[in-house]
Amino acid sequence: MKILVIGLGYVGSSLAVMLSQKHEVIAVDIDEKKVNQINKKKSPIEDRLITNFLKNKKLNLRAVTQYERHLKNANYVIIATPTDYDEKNNKFNTKSVEEVIRKIRKAGNKVNIIIKSTVPIGFTEKMNKKYDNKIFFSPEFLREGYALYDNLYPSRIIVGSKIRSAVKFAYLLEKSSRKKINTIPILFMNSSEAEAVKLFANTYLAMRISFFNELDSFCDLKKLNTNEVIKGIGYDKRIGNHYNNPSFGYGGYCLPKDTKQLLANFKKVPNTLIKATVRSNETRKKFIVNSLLKLRPKVIGIYRIVMKSGSDNYRSSAMQDIIRLLKRHKIKIIIYEPILNVKLFRNNEVCNNFKNFVNLSDIILANRMNKQLKNINKKVYSRDLFGTN
Repeated sequence: MKILVIGLGYVGSSLAVMLSQKHEVIAVDIDEKKVNQINKKKSPIEDRLITNFLKNKKLNLRAVTQYERHLKNANYVIIATPTDYDEKNNKFNTKSVEEVIRKIRKAGNKVNIIIKSTVPIGFTEKMNKKYDNKIFFSPEFLREGYALYDNLYPSRIIVGSKIRSAVKFAYLLEKSSRKKINTIPILFMNSSEAEAVKLFANTYLAMRISFFNELDSFCDLKKLNTNEVIKGIGYDKRIGNHYNNPSFGYGGYCLPKDTKQLLANFKKVPNTLIKATVRSNETRKKFIVNSLLKLRPKVIGIYRIVMKSGSDNYRSSAMQDIIRLLKRHKIKIIIYEPILNVKLFRNNEVCNNFKNFVNLSDIILANRMNKQLKNINKKVYSRDLFGTN
């Protein structure tokens, strides 16, 4: 099969690499740097498995910036362009997805279009009414830094359509994975239900993070041992010992925007929990900042602004919001972030000499601990208990 993948973030890059093991894949992005990286067999994102596959596997993969002439004889076009949350309009900005669909259909091409970008509930149905039913939504459930692994070993495959080409696409994903045939749950449903699955799944994860963060805030103020409380809760099999590590708040590309979009979709639906999940995240960040201010530091060192280890994404990371809140209190900020090749990041000094960074900082703020911080842990402020993302 011939497949186009448009958008080379962690969703598009991982899909392009996985599918190119057995199919011809044309990867598309407007960023020439990403295109060149793919063509030089280098990963455009931080993902060890993608790096390994590009370097060592025989892949039928090439990347381009212009895709129109490659549409001929294509079986599927997968759209994985960014849909950032528009705070002013209170919804995802779906312009990039709409533009790709418009271009393809304007050219008279009736190729099957799969939307992998996260969109508001009802978006795909609107596209179906405007164009045709060969446009369908298929949510992804990937972790940054482990996107290819999660595509190769999916928890489930969901396709928001029941037409023949949609069914074929689901089994194409199954056959491209490393799991045994008939061991992956495959669900077919209407597009709006599939869109709802994506938003509700991520909001549940955000809610769980918020729950354990509020538990940690309570234990901290009441002088209780958070570790013991969480472990005691986790032995209940209905709760489990997973996704329970306190943090400075949920962040990254998906959870902040997906929770807000779901809340926007709830506009005329009675709700308390969804609204509280969004607010809880802001409350947690303020709690962290207030806890730091009590220590009266003059200089706070920020150890990494990326969302989590193994990722190169710092968009919407909780740490950036904490920096913004600290700056209101005239605290000097120094950032240690190896992926930044600049002297200033948003008017804050970047110091990537670790020894100097430690010496300059009164307190070092770390969302997640690691070996590099082991010998200076008396200087580190973190709520990380288990060393997991």
